[in-house]
Amino acid sequence: METATLARRGTDDFGLTEEEIRLLAQIATGVTADVAARKLELSARTLRRRLRTICDRLEVNTPIEAVVWAARRQLI
Repeated sequence: METATLARRGTDDFGLTEEEIRLLAQIATGVTADVAARKLELSARTLRRRLRTICDRLEVNTPIEAVVWAARRQLI
């Protein structure tokens, strides 16, 4: 039932920034975190930390779940 709860919430409830959406879009392409970090001009550690922050905010466990969450809301 957790998925149903997430589906009812709007994107505004989570306040994803454009940069966070770009980060999720990079991960959605299937590149590694290191490649995504280079493309976004971040260190790999910063990218992983930001992914963890996004996951915590969206109340999901993995970056892939965050990507699915964003895709279902047509953010990416």
